[in-house]
Amino acid sequence: MSESMQPEKNGFDAAAFVASLPHLPGVYRHIDENDVVLYVGKARDLKKRVANYFARTESLSPRIALMVSKVVRVDVTITRTETEALLLENNLIKSLAPRYNIVFRDDKSYPYLKMTASTFSRMVYYRGAVDKKHQYFGPFPNGYAVKSSIKLLQKVFKLRTCDETVFRNRSRPCMLHQIGRCSAPCVGLISAEDYAQDIAASVQFLRGESDALLQNFQTQMMAASQALEFEKAAQLRDKIGALSSMMANQSVESTGDDVDADIIAVACADARYCVNLAMVRGGRHLGDKAFFPTHTQDCSAQDVVDAFVAQHYADGVAPYVIVADTMPSAEVLEMLNDVAGRKLLWVKQPQTQRKTWLEMAQSNAQLALSRRMQEAGSAKVRTRDLATLLQLDEFGHGDELARLRIECFDISHHSGEATQASCVVYQNHAMQNGEYRRFNIADVTAGDDYAAMRQVLMRRYASIIKGEGVMPDVVLVDGGKGQISMAVEVFNELGLDLNLIVGVAKGDGRRVGLETLLFADGRAPIKLGKLSPALMLVAQVRDEAHRFAITGMRAARAKARNVSRLEEIEGIGAKRRAALLQRFGGMAGVKNASVQDLKTVVGVSAKLAQEIYKQLHEDAGKSDELV
Repeated sequence: MSESMQPEKNGFDAAAFVASLPHLPGVYRHIDENDVVLYVGKARDLKKRVANYFARTESLSPRIALMVSKVVRVDVTITRTETEALLLENNLIKSLAPRYNIVFRDDKSYPYLKMTASTFSRMVYYRGAVDKKHQYFGPFPNGYAVKSSIKLLQKVFKLRTCDETVFRNRSRPCMLHQIGRCSAPCVGLISAEDYAQDIAASVQFLRGESDALLQNFQTQMMAASQALEFEKAAQLRDKIGALSSMMANQSVESTGDDVDADIIAVACADARYCVNLAMVRGGRHLGDKAFFPTHTQDCSAQDVVDAFVAQHYADGVAPYVIVADTMPSAEVLEMLNDVAGRKLLWVKQPQTQRKTWLEMAQSNAQLALSRRMQEAGSAKVRTRDLATLLQLDEFGHGDELARLRIECFDISHHSGEATQASCVVYQNHAMQNGEYRRFNIADVTAGDDYAAMRQVLMRRYASIIKGEGVMPDVVLVDGGKGQISMAVEVFNELGLDLNLIVGVAKGDGRRVGLETLLFADGRAPIKLGKLSPALMLVAQVRDEAHRFAITGMRAARAKARNVSRLEEIEGIGAKRRAALLQRFGGMAGVKNASVQDLKTVVGVSAKLAQEIYKQLHEDAGKSDELV
């Protein structure tokens, strides 16, 4: 149920609006004259909470007082419970990123180690929603922690990691078996029963039951030795040795109710915060991850922790123990318990092992914050130097400087094949990966970079003029006078300001430090010195555009060549090629298909399916060898 109060001609009548609100839980949204959401909040009592913003503005912090002065409307959504309000608030903050909310940006889900449900289960790195069919272990703080765990399990239990298609069609053991990292169930070198025991043991290890697992291995080894099964006893001895070594190398271990725990530490400097989250799963410290919230002026450490735990645990995935140096508010704790469906154990003054974890997290938070502040300072210096060099007086400092938007273009192709153009974006003193764009270049002469540059600039800025994007303040073109002339033609046709165009001409031998900036509006070229902060920024943006273009070109070329491989196989004509691509959704699907899958396509016999599989996987094998 939603309710809104539109502004009157004389402004927002806050008193009348507050009087109309009910004493019920819900979410409120402060909105400015441009219909932009400034702040999203939750409330146990909407009437009392919203009234606090307008009753005594002198008691508000400077940041919130400034926000209230911009409010022309407040929208509210009534919810049945405070927990529903928490979840709705979290979703709105993530989707709207309001300027005055503390926002933790983390677009990626946490990774898991997935154990597939099959006779010969497979270990795999996994991100996404979990289900009940397979077993999932985690979450892990980062991908490195998952991959390290997989390597450890391969070393001790020799579980497979290969794709199902590869597993079903192998005729001999792979390299992993030869180096002792896989028991080769694909070719029957281990029975289903023995492999299932290894899976059970690995699951036991991932659940933190290492001591019991070691004891079990020792019992089995003694039994095998007494039964004169010396080969089996030797295998168990090797597992015991590898597992013992692994446990000894763990810097932090624990048992009991600390098998699964999160550790949260907060560091603050100059109104900037870092929240460090460390994860312990199965008794093993898996590493940590640093979060840097935005919009934290005039905020306390508790405000930051409240925002973090509400956004981080809103999905209900929380361990049994959470160790923190700053406790969330009672209101947030109560809501989190409702979300989790149980009472979470929060520990503020830990002892023994928990104390060690917290001290590590606090040190890492301070280190990460110091590093981030150094990087931010360096980035601001580079942005300011470039703005000064380009005479962009409207970008003086602070927030104005952060608004400076740079777009850079580059062209990449391989001897005229698979021509791709890239557009990368720099703003807020950092590369904005989510705004990158690639353009497939068509209808130009192969290798004609000038025509390709003209096409991509026309497509990019014609769409922006139509309202599909934001016009940049600087357009960097990687190239000399020829590329600049193409940009001038496009901007003249579109009626855009030539002052935006800056060309980056490479020096002799393409050595960094010898670049020259060229201008389309008649300004004299500027040769940057090697120590120029502006040059460092230009080189960073240009190199990123080059990298992004090359990766796109290589992917397009590989796709085109994969399709051509089908045409080279005897017996595959246009109709069968089209049927294969349609049946499996593209070349990647055809390559991943088994012989049995290929046989299901109309017109593909068993012999032809074998030949297709052989040809495609022989090519893949050659590529692997070259790498």
